[in-house]
Amino acid sequence: MAQNTPTIISNPKLANLLEEYKSLIGENDENHLFSESLTGNEIDVTSEFWDTSRIRLDYNNDVTYPINIQFKESNYVSPISRNKVVTSRYGWRKGRAHRGIDIDLVTGDSLYAMFDGVVRFASYSSGHGNTVVIRHFNGLETVYAHLSAYGVKENDSLVAGAYLGKGGATGNARGSHLHLEMYYKGVPVNPEYLLSFDENNEIRSQDIWITKTWTRPELHNSRRQSELELFSTEEDAIASMNKPPRVYIVKKGDTLSRISSRNQVSIAALCKSNHIRKNSTLRIGQKLIID
Repeated sequence: MAQNTPTIISNPKLANLLEEYKSLIGENDENHLFSESLTGNEIDVTSEFWDTSRIRLDYNNDVTYPINIQFKESNYVSPISRNKVVTSRYGWRKGRAHRGIDIDLVTGDSLYAMFDGVVRFASYSSGHGNTVVIRHFNGLETVYAHLSAYGVKENDSLVAGAYLGKGGATGNARGSHLHLEMYYKGVPVNPEYLLSFDENNEIRSQDIWITKTWTRPELHNSRRQSELELFSTEEDAIASMNKPPRVYIVKKGDTLSRISSRNQVSIAALCKSNHIRKNSTLRIGQKLIID
């Protein structure tokens, strides 16, 4: 697909700061410093699997776990200017996979890029509504859905904090909110495993290893945050993957719903791990794998 010349978009406040700084330094210094700070990286993130027509891409390769994501930053820019209130989490919700988190906002609130990157998608999707997808220089993609207005277009190069548009309730949204998803080379990742969504805007680890657990919505409950087990080394992540699975022995009066609630795992995950159906009859003494 033909590429447009990238346009650098910055937060108006950041632009003002840059202009003030320009007046204090020489022209040669300014050209050097700001070409690096705005383009951010030497990596061309548009060179492979660059498709501006779809939100989620299929990289056509087998995923090897654990996945390693590295961040240069220790903090991210908040996607909204108000306090972040997560109303629905990554996990199983009403019989379907919810592959992101919902952050409360008021229609018309401004949205901002969390990291430097390039806009890969800026269009309407039937479920997500008006959506912006940014590919960042570490391979991560962030998805901002249900916008009421756009502030960027495809192939725009952005700095962290760049204005993206206005929040809203387009698509299948029930009430105004930001639906935020994160993907690494086509694999969905629980955003709360990577980042803390509080006032500190912290990246949990600049070198983080992701096991399959944090890519499978059916292993999480959208109504509560999953207990985090962070891995900052490959060895720790592999050791976790090699742990024997937990086993639950069915007791009198047990139902899949009760077992699901007690073990903080979805019914869908129980069924998938044990090759049973939602309406399967449980036997006292039956062993179930808790994945």
